[in-house]
Amino acid sequence: MGTKMEVGHLESRMNIEDYKKLQGLFLDTSGASRSFSKAEFIELAWSSVGHGSKEEYGLLFDSVVVTQEHNGLLLDIEAVKEEGRIDWEGLCSFLLLELSDKVKHGKSRSEPCWGPPRTLTCPHRDPVQQVLFLQSSGQYLSVSKGGTVGLWAGGDLSLLHTHRLQNNSVRPKDLWVTDMVLLHNVHKIAVSFTSKEVCFYDQLSKEEFSCKYKLQGLKFTPWRLDYWVHPSHHDQAVLTIGDIGGQVSLLCFSLAQISLFDSIGPRAESGSADIIKWEELVKGKHCSCRVLKHRVHTPAWVQRVRFLGSLEACVSCSTSPQSSMVIGWREEESRKLRVTSFNTQKGVWDVDHHPGLNLIATAGVDHRVLLWNPHVTSEPVGALRGHQSSVTAVRFLHDKKQLLSYSKDKVLCLWDVTSQLCVHRLADIFPNTPENRRTIMFLHEEHQLLLLSFNSLLLLLETRKEERRTISHKNPVTCVLYNNLFRQVVSSDSASSVICWQADTGQKVKQFHRCHGDAEISTMALDGTQTRLFTAGTDGEVKVWDFNGHCLHRMNAGRGHAVEISQLLLLRRNILVMGWDRMLTVFRLHSFSQFFVEPSEWKGGPQHRCEVLCAASQPPHTLATGSDDGEITIWNYSTEKALRNLQPHAKHGEFRNQPGLTHTYTNFDLENSENRDTITRLFFIPGRTSVTAAMDGADLVSCGGSGVVRLWNTLHSSLVGQFTAHNRDLGSIVMAVSPCGKYLVTADGEGTVKTWDIEHYCLRSDEGVSNRLPKLLCSLHPHLDRVTHLETCLHGDRLLLLSASLDCSVALSYLPGDTVGLFGQEEPWCLVGPGPAPSQQEAEQDQEQGRESPSVSTEALPVPDGNVDIKEDEEEVVEEGEMEEEVDTEEFLSSVHALEGSSILGRSYEEKWGLRATDNRSSHRNTASSLHTGMFSGLSVEELQTVKKLSRSEFVTHCEHYFNSGQDSSSHYTMPPNRKAVKAAFDECSLFPKEPLEMEKKQRKPWNLLKEVACQQDRKQDAKNTQSTGRGHGWKDRKPKGGAAPVSRTFK
Repeated sequence: MGTKMEVGHLESRMNIEDYKKLQGLFLDTSGASRSFSKAEFIELAWSSVGHGSKEEYGLLFDSVVVTQEHNGLLLDIEAVKEEGRIDWEGLCSFLLLELSDKVKHGKSRSEPCWGPPRTLTCPHRDPVQQVLFLQSSGQYLSVSKGGTVGLWAGGDLSLLHTHRLQNNSVRPKDLWVTDMVLLHNVHKIAVSFTSKEVCFYDQLSKEEFSCKYKLQGLKFTPWRLDYWVHPSHHDQAVLTIGDIGGQVSLLCFSLAQISLFDSIGPRAESGSADIIKWEELVKGKHCSCRVLKHRVHTPAWVQRVRFLGSLEACVSCSTSPQSSMVIGWREEESRKLRVTSFNTQKGVWDVDHHPGLNLIATAGVDHRVLLWNPHVTSEPVGALRGHQSSVTAVRFLHDKKQLLSYSKDKVLCLWDVTSQLCVHRLADIFPNTPENRRTIMFLHEEHQLLLLSFNSLLLLLETRKEERRTISHKNPVTCVLYNNLFRQVVSSDSASSVICWQADTGQKVKQFHRCHGDAEISTMALDGTQTRLFTAGTDGEVKVWDFNGHCLHRMNAGRGHAVEISQLLLLRRNILVMGWDRMLTVFRLHSFSQFFVEPSEWKGGPQHRCEVLCAASQPPHTLATGSDDGEITIWNYSTEKALRNLQPHAKHGEFRNQPGLTHTYTNFDLENSENRDTITRLFFIPGRTSVTAAMDGADLVSCGGSGVVRLWNTLHSSLVGQFTAHNRDLGSIVMAVSPCGKYLVTADGEGTVKTWDIEHYCLRSDEGVSNRLPKLLCSLHPHLDRVTHLETCLHGDRLLLLSASLDCSVALSYLPGDTVGLFGQEEPWCLVGPGPAPSQQEAEQDQEQGRESPSVSTEALPVPDGNVDIKEDEEEVVEEGEMEEEVDTEEFLSSVHALEGSSILGRSYEEKWGLRATDNRSSHRNTASSLHTGMFSGLSVEELQTVKKLSRSEFVTHCEHYFNSGQDSSSHYTMPPNRKAVKAAFDECSLFPKEPLEMEKKQRKPWNLLKEVACQQDRKQDAKNTQSTGRGHGWKDRKPKGGAAPVSRTFK
């Protein structure tokens, strides 16, 4: 076996001390810089450093020389042309470019993993002249100089059978095949012979390879063939012939699928071939075929011909320096080719073209592989040096932008075209055979195999199949959502595509293409009914879709301009759009009566100094917005009024005084905080209400540019805690919070996803800002690139995590737990099996959070027609000019604390909202109405239990024992006149709970006290009047003041 060499491996094995030794080699005794030739550098570096082989140092030297040429760092151009020298500056420049190149082109420079070479059981006794792949059968075809054709299986390349070509023009022993091409659109093969003819054999005939046409009368021996078919019009094809006289001829077919040539002469006998005369073709007697030619290569032999369909030109090469490569441009309605010549030092053996890069590679006799722009003849755009002998074959790897080259000294090199450096080298693995003039290198990129011919032998090199990573989209994924109505996952990408996935299996359900044309979809959102999908594009538009792919509305968020939308937030009556302006863009729900929706004015105006990037809402009407400079503003989104302002740090004198806005700044300071405070995500922590905020606990969490997560108290406008979740050098991070408020998930630019337990984190504020880390539950690496979006969801009884990444994949993971898989993978998963499921208490909380979405509009958007009915909830609608009154949280809390110790209602509130020290766990309020206090606010509204079947009472079944049958039916039952009897029969305490009655009793107590005081005063006055008129006598009628009628009072 041979050795495998790569420059990158040598660099990775060298440490600082090794580089110091190399630096010392380039300094003489006086400290002056000096340069080395290739032989000097290899010998000194290998002996001084001791790592690697001499061949590796030779490759390093060649790479440095190429880098110096590109950057103009050569000491002496003429000296380099003769020998080539490098110095320490050139070596350092190459190392720096190499390191940056590894980052930029890591994928394109991936090294193939070749399997062991295998020599095929070859039926050929003569040199192999060509190898073809039959697309119709998936098999391979080889032909030798003596006319022996071998058919190989497509899988393991085992020999199926052989056949010998027949040509009655020459004797079998004089038969000499020069080349062969496949005419796949007409199921034929064309074979050229030294008898100056080209034969066309039929693949589909009963007799194997029966000859249908013979093109005879060529002036020179055809040496090389090539065939091209128009990709959309299969009748149009071009057969290119290069001969030993230096002539290149193009046979342009116009009706190839009907007939290659016209029938001019007498019909040939059955079983014999039609004879086509070359002179008749040149004179234009065949209407379906016209000939174009040039003789620029004369007198040299044409070594390779290729027709380039993307350029409408034919490229050919020869070993003549004056006509090393010639391009013949085909022009409409012209019988001649417009030619362009490219010159090299010693000529060219082979050429290949990359249509994507529009580059032509030439295999030079002067040991170099040159890269040419077809339109620039003065000099090549690149030179690949590394071979020690003539390069005989070159082939492009189109998918990876790489190039394979093979030289006469049996060395195979793999080059990265972008960096023009050798990334792989194979030597000493090929059979030791006599040097052959022509080496066939057949590359089948789709099957990842390479065939090399060594005279009559065929050597197979296969690359071990790389584990192709599953991709969910063809482009980077920008957003992912979970639709709990359809139990599907919805994802979008930068190519404006939306895909729906089955969450239970990970398989694709449907896909919508070009939702915003060529614009990227930056974010998405679902409405409360889960039947409408909002997509935001970089074209400045937000579109509303149903899940049949119909666009219902187009929202002009950018007002006709292309803007970067970072988030969509759906409230009860409004839709907020943000990302490019200091002020929020708002769309009112009543505006959706038309297809095109224009934005309304946000009444709060611009309160941020930089662009608003994200927002979060909490019922009943709290809104938090985060900007690019790390500033957070708390709003009342019902009144659209800014309440408070939070900043991670503030410089002295940077206070803004605006009416109605309270600015509070913390003392937290960060080093090098510029562009590190960007807020990318904001979340209110579920289950942490205003009561938690009143106890100085955190109820809002933010993340952003420096990998830092911060927890805030929105009531007191203070920073409660902060911790570094990821490396600051990785840039901004994204996050998500579970519906139960227990788990916090963060992700960074390397694809790492971390899950943190924040159930009891920052529930109470300590002195200052807490810097301790919450408990890290797990750390996953489901992606290879930056994570763009995270989403948590409750799927059945399982808490799941969705993550989208720039590596074009969407991953599903348990929360917390391992990764389930990537959406779109070949093997579907099943979520019914065992997996980490949340506890019963967590599941109940998650289900409650999943059922309710108080901040998201649960109303369906109206369809734009004439009769639009927008449903409104009377208790929650805020009419224009009649805004809701802001709830004073402090006043509410004081009313709750006033009940402490004196009311069962107060104790129930303490236990419900977590005010008791024995239970610090917060639970999420069910509805926004729980904020209001009243007589019956403590009543629990639950689902009634099923009533069992009641048995009939005794007096019903045997009524004759209890009722007198002779009773007068005309007698009526009269209600007792005493109300006390009714009160005794229907006791109020038995109908209502004790707590509200006591609450009502206490509320009535002041009025009862006033009544009692008034009665006592009346009694005192009556006693005085009695003493004045006489003891024991009744009252006399008095005439009150003002002449009123006398009032008679009787005292018993």
